[in-house]
Amino acid sequence: MSKVHFVGAGPGDKELITLRGYRLLSEADIVIYAGSLVNPELLEYCKEDCEIYNSAVMDLEEIISVMEEGVKAGKEVVRLQTGDFSIYGSIREQVEELNKCNIEFDCTPGVSSFLGASSAMGVEYTVPEVSQSVIITRMEGRTPVPSRESIESFAAHQTSMVIFLSVQEIEKVVERLVEGGYPTDTPAAVIYKATWPDEKVLKGTLSDISKKVRENGIKKTALIMVGKFLGEEYYNSKLYDKDFVHEYRG
Repeated sequence: MSKVHFVGAGPGDKELITLRGYRLLSEADIVIYAGSLVNPELLEYCKEDCEIYNSAVMDLEEIISVMEEGVKAGKEVVRLQTGDFSIYGSIREQVEELNKCNIEFDCTPGVSSFLGASSAMGVEYTVPEVSQSVIITRMEGRTPVPSRESIESFAAHQTSMVIFLSVQEIEKVVERLVEGGYPTDTPAAVIYKATWPDEKVLKGTLSDISKKVRENGIKKTALIMVGKFLGEEYYNSKLYDKDFVHEYRG
């Protein structure tokens, strides 16, 4: 029986989709892709007679209708989501509707843009003795954020932080990060369209990153990265220390 396949598209570069995601995309009869965020070059993997829908101009009811009609017609349907759909992917509402319709589905994870961003910079979020935790969050906008998850409350930990969907209000983000506890000299970066051909990486500190963002005209499709993991201080891990004993190396 045919089903709906949720596929994480990866951070942007068409080659960063998973092998399973590529196979499902190339075999699909119907593809519904997030047109405002997914690299359209990924659609080159689709077969010639594949029906392609851009969900940027569709509401939830229309998306589910296409899925339902496709599955009932015995067609394989791929819902091509941004990055990895487990982070700001709006997958839950679609899954709930599919369950109501008794439509089977499966999920193939992708590579999130926050991973693509760290790769673009060649950095590690979890630097030994500097930071061993990563906070992924966003600032409230048209979509609210629970008050207990404020930028200020997370900033108090001064750990590695990645902020989605907030670059359009970079000044306010910085103000709240500093208010929460990050010193103004804390390293910061903004990565625009990580892994895309027109990727742009801005490096600085909380004292100057806003100015750099405005000077470069970045207003969307960018991540804000904050924390000492971006700085010069680091310590080697114990994993490859010649004096560190573990089960594989005595």
